[in-house]
Amino acid sequence: MDLLIKNGIVVNAEGRCAADVAVSDGKIIKVGQNILPGAMTEEVDASGLLVLPGAVDVHTHFELSFGDIFHTADDFYSGTRAAACGGVTTVIDFVTPENNESLIAAFNKRNYFAESKVCIDYGLHMGFSEVNDKLLDEMQEIVNTGVPSFKVFTTYAFKLNDDELKRVFMNAKKLNALVMVHAEDHEALEAAKAEFIKDGKTDAWHHYLSRPEAVEAKAVKKVIELAMETGVKLYIVHLACAEGLAAVEQAQAEGYPIYAETCPQYLNFTSDVFKRPDGRNFVCSPPMKGIESRDALWDSVTGCDRGTISPTYFGINTVATDHCPFRSTDKDRGKDDFTMIPNGVMGVENLYPYMLSEANRGRISFERAVELCSSNPAVIFGCSPAKGLIAQGADADILIYDPGKEFTVSQKNMHSDIDYTIWEGTKFKGYPVRTYSRGLLVYKDGEFTGKAGHGRFIRRFM
Repeated sequence: MDLLIKNGIVVNAEGRCAADVAVSDGKIIKVGQNILPGAMTEEVDASGLLVLPGAVDVHTHFELSFGDIFHTADDFYSGTRAAACGGVTTVIDFVTPENNESLIAAFNKRNYFAESKVCIDYGLHMGFSEVNDKLLDEMQEIVNTGVPSFKVFTTYAFKLNDDELKRVFMNAKKLNALVMVHAEDHEALEAAKAEFIKDGKTDAWHHYLSRPEAVEAKAVKKVIELAMETGVKLYIVHLACAEGLAAVEQAQAEGYPIYAETCPQYLNFTSDVFKRPDGRNFVCSPPMKGIESRDALWDSVTGCDRGTISPTYFGINTVATDHCPFRSTDKDRGKDDFTMIPNGVMGVENLYPYMLSEANRGRISFERAVELCSSNPAVIFGCSPAKGLIAQGADADILIYDPGKEFTVSQKNMHSDIDYTIWEGTKFKGYPVRTYSRGLLVYKDGEFTGKAGHGRFIRRFM
């Protein structure tokens, strides 16, 4: 036995109990009462503290470049360092083929960049920026590699048209794979952008006005219809609007395997942030929406109006981050023209502390926070049973949380390489004090204690 966490309250999605947790060779070997240590066992007293499974952030963008113009602030090292310091012990990032690459060549290259840098375990999703017979045929090989999730877009230059989306959906259905969709209506938002530019309305507020609730809802409804037609498992990423959420819930109530993710920024902020002098720092797509959408997301997160549907898979199923921060110098390029602002915000270090703080304040239960941030992501994306729970046989990805600790977010106490944070000044009730990744202490009392290359690639199967 390498590690014994004594006297804590163990919290899983299904409930909590007072228990000790024993760890050996990176695995949890026992959860129970009065476990005795071995001769060389490190003991940690967790009296008065919560012992939780580490979070699984299934939506990050580390080491991402847009040509030679913009580069995300975090690479796989600094990004997973920040994740570990926020209690995230698994991330799933993205790879997209370029210049006619095969899917497997793109995967191998991305994996090569990541494996020597990651501080925690990681997986990859495969992105599509075009569709052809060759790429569709290669989906089977990628699934066999342990990548059973594919991402597509309905906007940007690399959007897929309806026929291309349907071809991906049909092939994914055959492979029992999951399709993730960034859903915004391209034609509507481009028309709105053109009008605003023509009229000289180019501040950050008009970023939101060019992509309002209706733009997102229209695309969400369309991809749901395609998913219902093909029977594919569908996952809507970064859902931000009430109308889109209602469409998801209706499809779920009818029995379709459709899941929805939202992000902390959509739960904490509204579109009013784009009126601030630093509004450009909040620019992401889809943008934060109005208060009615925020309230609807929270109603789903807290479990309002669940009826008889299983709470695990009804409404909002996961909270992830879409962590994709750009430095202030890059954001400043668009201070007078929102079309020049790189889209993306930070969040991988704030995800779990934010949701656990809301639990600590009584808005949701700690069990629900674990469900949304750890167990549901692990199950939906094929990381379970190794990830997402404190149980015998699971990986020793463990967060020790002090509900009595007060914490105020500042760029100065974050561990990302970004030079600002949209969470500046946010006060959390309770905060992580230790994070373990497969039994290795990677964070303690505000300091990163992990190492590059510790993380392992997770082969996922559904």
